Order: sequence, then structure tokens, then C-alpha cells
Amino acid sequence: MKEINDIIRAFHEANNAGLKTALATVVKVEGSSYRLPGARMLVTETGQLTGAISGGCLEGDALRKALLAMNQQQNKLVKYDTSGEEDNEFGVQLGCNGIVHILFEPISYEQENNPVALLEQLAAKREPGVIVTGFSTDNPTQQTGTCLVWRANEQFSAGTSSVDFSRSIASTVETGGTGYMIHDINGKTEMFLIKLMPPPVRLVIAGAGNDVRPLVEMATILGWEVVVADGRKTHATTKRFPAAKEVLVVKPAALLQHISSDPYTVFALMTHNYNYDIGLLKQLLEIDPVYLGILGPRKKFELMLEDLAKESIEITEEQLSYIHTPIGLDIGAETAEEIALSILSEIKAVLAGKKGTSLKQKTEKIHA
Repeated sequence: MKEINDIIRAFHEANNAGLKTALATVVKVEGSSYRLPGARMLVTETGQLTGAISGGCLEGDALRKALLAMNQQQNKLVKYDTSGEEDNEFGVQLGCNGIVHILFEPISYEQENNPVALLEQLAAKREPGVIVTGFSTDNPTQQTGTCLVWRANEQFSAGTSSVDFSRSIASTVETGGTGYMIHDINGKTEMFLIKLMPPPVRLVIAGAGNDVRPLVEMATILGWEVVVADGRKTHATTKRFPAAKEVLVVKPAALLQHISSDPYTVFALMTHNYNYDIGLLKQLLEIDPVYLGILGPRKKFELMLEDLAKESIEITEEQLSYIHTPIGLDIGAETAEEIALSILSEIKAVLAGKKGTSLKQKTEKIHA
């Protein structure tokens, strides 16, 4: 979602400056590619690029194709074949060994539900949403483009397609990923990329010490929403954490009154205050978050378990599965910055359903 939010901001800046823009979207990949279907990049007529459709190897030619789409005011589908041994077509050795189809859509500011306006609808609420993009490898003139955004109980359409996507959307939501729908028009095939987009990860950090600052900054770079909570007025300030979306001075028993937890909200207990941590742990055990990390040695958690047992609070095996302590992946972290990297890596792995092992040990494709 960070890429989409960056594109929305860049679009409004370009609009205010009176610049033409086009949206480039990876709609189909055959073989290997740096970016997967659904990756997007906004291009302005002055050559400013926001987002990415590759690791940088396609952007130069993509700029030219985007300018052509802007000038002709017509959607265009371009195929980049990087599967050859020499990859001389783009003047670089890509080495991706794949075929990437990029859809270029010029943006009309006057169109009510233009592609970026639909992206804004997608990002308007903290809920998962689906975005539908139509294209055709058979018919160059049939490039529907970004045509629909769906969210539970509501949808927003560009009015460029009369196809019923309900079954395909339901299937994509159920599988939690990316799907395609094929539609035949006069003997020619039109494909629709159906992409599920979750809301940003919300990281709630209990603690406002110096070791939290790099964690906040690094999580913000990832596009996560960060909430910092602490009981100390001197520490929990926006001056100390300018990148945080919210800074709360709150007691552990009242923290959840300020936060609506969802499947994309994770927690890290880093107060260095045992009473605060265990007080908040009691509250979090009632909502079963997808991830709960506790800073400190294993003995600290063992003591917590003993103290909770004295209050007749028994932690189940299911609850132990989402509690991570000591927090973070084992990467040999020592400094606050390294520990922050370790914590973020573990959270990302958990949310992606991965083990956090080295890609060197992976025998199948990096992206399923």
C-alpha cells in the first residue's frame, strides 16, 4: 500500500503543477521478474517516476512508452521479453529470464474515476480491497485499464467494463492473493488482473525509549503505520517520534481503547518496564493479535508466565504461537538499529507466512 500512497501523493503534486501523467502497471509475468503483477509506477511528462515496475532495468524505456501514451491519450500494452541470453533489446543485461507485460494508462484529471482516483478509493479505508485491471494481448485496441475497486459492501467503477467480476473477486479474496479472469470479446481474449490489496501494517510499539526510535523510522520507510505508546509524558512525544502516525501517553489497561486492532495490526512490547509489559500482555491475550513480540530474555517471559498463573491466567498453545520472545530474527543484532532490523524482519516473515530463512536455501522460485 505504500507504493499506492506514494503514487497518489505524486499524482496530486503533478496535477497542481499542471503536468501530464500516466500510470504503468505490471499486469502479467511469464517466468521470472523483479516485480509481480500489480506493481505500479506513476510517470510525469517531466520524467519523474514514483513507484517501480522493475529493479530499474525497464524504467528508461517505460518512460518513453508512458510519454507516448500521454501524447496519444490512449492505453498501451507493452511486452518486455528478458528471457533471451543477451537482452540487447534494452541495452542492458537484465538476467531476469522472463516476459513482463506493462500497461500504460494516461490519466485524465477530468475523469471522475480515473485510475489514480480508483487507487484513492482503495486507500481511503483501513480495509482489504481488490483492484481490477483489464488488458488484452490479442487486441491492441482493447486495453480497458484500471476499471474497478471493490471493498466489502461497496465498489467503485470507471465505467469502462460491463463484465461481472463478483465470482472472480470472491475467489481472489478467499485465496488471498492475485487472480485472473478471462473474457472473450468477438473471438478475442481480454484478461483482467484481480489483485487483493491489504491495508498497511500497523505496528503498535509499547515503549518510548531510544531503542524504539530507529524501529519507528525503519517501519515508516516500509510504509507501515506506527503507533508509539508509553506511560511517560517525557518520553512519549511527537518531537521524539515525528515519523509515528500517533504517539500516546497511556496506561497499559487503556491502550486498546485507543486502537482498533485488526489482522494487520502487530504489537511489540519494548518498555523496559516489567509491570507495564505484563499489564499490556494481559490485555493483548484477550484479542489474540497475529503477532506479539516481547523484548527481553527468555527468563523474563518465563517469569511473566509464572505471575500470570498466580492470577489463574493460563496461556494456551495457540496464544504461544503468536508470542515471539525474545523478539526478532537471529541475525546477530547488537545495536538499536540492528535490533530494529531484526524485529521488522520477523514481523514481515510472520505476516507473509515465511520462516525467515536464507533465500540461498530455497529450492523453488522466490515468488510463488
